[in-house]
Amino acid sequence: MANIVHLTSAHPRYDTRIFVKQCRSLHERGHDVTLVVADGLGNETADGVRIVDVGLPGGRIDRMLRTTRRVLRAALRLDADVYQLHDPELLPAGLRLKRLGKRVIFDSHEDVPTQLLAKPYLGKLSRRLLSGAFRIYEDYVCRRFDGLIAATPFIRGRLAHLHPRTIDVNNYPLLQEFAGAPQWDRKSQEVCYVGSISAIRGIRELVRACELLHSPARLALVGTFAEPALEREVAGFAGWARVQAHGHLDRLGVQQVMRRAMAGLVTLHPVVNYLDALPVKMFEYMAAGLPVIASRFPLWQDIVEGNGCGVCVDPGNPAAIAAAIDHFCRHPHIARRMGENGRRAVLARYNWESEAGKLAAFYDALLPAAAIHCRQDRGDGLHASCP
Repeated sequence: MANIVHLTSAHPRYDTRIFVKQCRSLHERGHDVTLVVADGLGNETADGVRIVDVGLPGGRIDRMLRTTRRVLRAALRLDADVYQLHDPELLPAGLRLKRLGKRVIFDSHEDVPTQLLAKPYLGKLSRRLLSGAFRIYEDYVCRRFDGLIAATPFIRGRLAHLHPRTIDVNNYPLLQEFAGAPQWDRKSQEVCYVGSISAIRGIRELVRACELLHSPARLALVGTFAEPALEREVAGFAGWARVQAHGHLDRLGVQQVMRRAMAGLVTLHPVVNYLDALPVKMFEYMAAGLPVIASRFPLWQDIVEGNGCGVCVDPGNPAAIAAAIDHFCRHPHIARRMGENGRRAVLARYNWESEAGKLAAFYDALLPAAAIHCRQDRGDGLHASCP
């Protein structure tokens, strides 16, 4: 059994990828798992995972500077066998841990250099300079770590040349959350979008599409708006009359929305950091037995159309989105067949259980039993090496 500490300065304590999937899976495999967070909600133990809180940051600058130092101090007190970092701002802390002789893994959730190139608030020259500088620094640090984990095969491909121990651990659905077969006789004339709501995620086009529907379909919108002004804007569109805005829902609430829906929407704009992304909601729609209406990106076409589980459309074309919604709502037998195809694909391949096995094997190779330190409980919720 290894003592594993996950570190984040930006994610919530119950983050789906970090806590629900990785931390719990490693605990279930017999490891002693601690998650260090910065949310101000205090320390606790949940599902066998110890959560250590270093306090809520005062803002973005405080998070980048003081909070990362507090996370590092907590990491050092925990004296783990291995540390897994989940935020790029923690790379300097990881480098410090390595210099102190610790084993460190970086879990790259996103392709940050590519994301920087898509930031609209930065000038073209600034984007290129920041992207290039971060790539150089990230490459320098990652070569010195003990292993790299990537959230997608695309990110793995970019990082693999930096370290021989690099794998992708994809954020695929938990099968246990989608255990029941869809009941199509209880479906409503409804489609759903689940996720963060923003302009580049296509909210304007989705609401405009509702204006063009010929079927009685409605849009169930689950998530929070990135900008209040954007919410006010789209609420003024004629199509908003067809929208039921649920706001944020817990995982049970999301599942209930999906049970009623005829299809799931993921029509993100073709910005550079989305083209090779694997949005977890797309796979959750598939797991729930919903046909997917997705952006016409080559990677997504391979998944959606390749598995016969939906259609891909131009995300900038509300009429095309509306036509796809009408198609599924008017032809439920087609929607059901495509939903079943998607569910089979998830059961066979796109599921967390298969990814959890990859994560466990990665740790087994990194920490052979003979190399794991003996531990003793210090009585304060932390651990120290045995003498």
